[in-house]
Amino acid sequence: MEHGPLRWAVFHFRHGRSNLLGCASPSSDREKAVKRRLDPPHRLIFSLSVIIVSEPLHPHQGAGLQTPARAASTMNDHSMEDSMSKTEIDALPAQHQSHQPGSEQQMEPRPHSAPAGEPGRRLAGKVALITGGDSGIGRAVALAYAREGARLAIVYLDEEEDARQTQKDVQALDAPCLLLPGDVGSPEFCRSAVRAVMDAYGRLDVLVNNAAQQYPAQSIEEISQAQLEHTFRTNIFSMFYMVKEAMPFLTRGARIINTTSVTAYRGSKHLVDYAATKGAIVAFTRSLSQQLASAGIHVNAVAPGPIWTPLIPASFSAEEVASFGKNVPLGRPGQPDEVAPAYVFLATEGASYMTGQVLHPNGGEIVNT
Repeated sequence: MEHGPLRWAVFHFRHGRSNLLGCASPSSDREKAVKRRLDPPHRLIFSLSVIIVSEPLHPHQGAGLQTPARAASTMNDHSMEDSMSKTEIDALPAQHQSHQPGSEQQMEPRPHSAPAGEPGRRLAGKVALITGGDSGIGRAVALAYAREGARLAIVYLDEEEDARQTQKDVQALDAPCLLLPGDVGSPEFCRSAVRAVMDAYGRLDVLVNNAAQQYPAQSIEEISQAQLEHTFRTNIFSMFYMVKEAMPFLTRGARIINTTSVTAYRGSKHLVDYAATKGAIVAFTRSLSQQLASAGIHVNAVAPGPIWTPLIPASFSAEEVASFGKNVPLGRPGQPDEVAPAYVFLATEGASYMTGQVLHPNGGEIVNT
C-alpha cells in the first residue's frame, strides 16, 4: 500500500515559553505570535504533542484529491505513477451486447473490481450470499468480502465465464466461493439457493440482493406485459423470495443489503419500469428494517449512480455507452470497486447503528431522500 509522507511535530508550551521540536519548517513569526499569546497575564501551563500522519492513498485518488502534504511531496516526483489514469474513464468506447444482463468478459475496458487497500478480517467466519455476484457490482462486493475473511456464495443467471472468473479470483484470496446458477425470479430457485448455502457452510450472515435487469423504452407503450412482469420479478420479487427463504437462518447481527439505484430518487424517462422497481426496493428496505429491528437484523441499501457494469453495454446502444456517466458532477462513470466499500461497511460492525438507510455512491448527484 502506498502512503503519503510521514510528518510529525511536537509543540511544548510552558509558562509562556514555546519550543518547537521536529517541525520541518518552523516559523519564527509563528513562534513569536504563540509567545505573545502566552505571555502574562495569560500565563498558561500545558503540554501538547501532535502527530500528523498522512492517510493511505486510494487508487482512485488523483492530483485533484491530494492533501497538501501529499501534493507537496509529489510536485517534484515525476516518476510517481498516476493511478487515476488507470481507473477513471473519461469516455467509453462505443459498444453493445445483445444479451441481458451482459458479459463482463466482452466489455472494453473491463470494469475494475479488485478492492483497494490491505485486506482485513472484519468478516472472518461470516458467510455471504450475493445475487448477481458474477460480475459488476456483485463481483466487486464478492472480492471485497473475500478480502475481509468471508466465505462466499454467488448467484448468477447464466454467465458461466464471468462466474468462473469471479470464483477463481475469490479463491485466490483464500476464500471459498460456491456458484449457484439460476433465475432469482423463481421462488423455487431462491429456496434451493439458500439451502445450498446452508448445506455448504451451515450458516448465513449477510444477504446481498443485487441481481437486476433493465430494458430501456422510449415510451411506456413500448413496455410489454411480459417485460414489466420480468423486470419486477427479477429486481424486486426476488428480494422477497430470498429474504423469506433466508429468514429461518438469519440470527441477531445478520445483514440484508439491497441494491437500489439513483433512478429511484430522480426517475428515468427511458427506464420507467426499472426505476419503479428501484423505488420499490427503497420502500422494501425501509419497511423490512422496521420489521426486523427487534430481531437485531439490519436492513440497508445502496443506490449506485452510473457504474460501469455489464448491464450497461447490454442495455444501451453503442452511442449511448460512449457518453455514459458524463452527466454527473464527477464527469465519469464509476467503477464497481468504488461502490463495494459501501457494502463492506454495511456488512460489518461499523454499521451497527444503521438500519433502514440508503448509501449513495453516485458520482456527486445530490439526492433528496
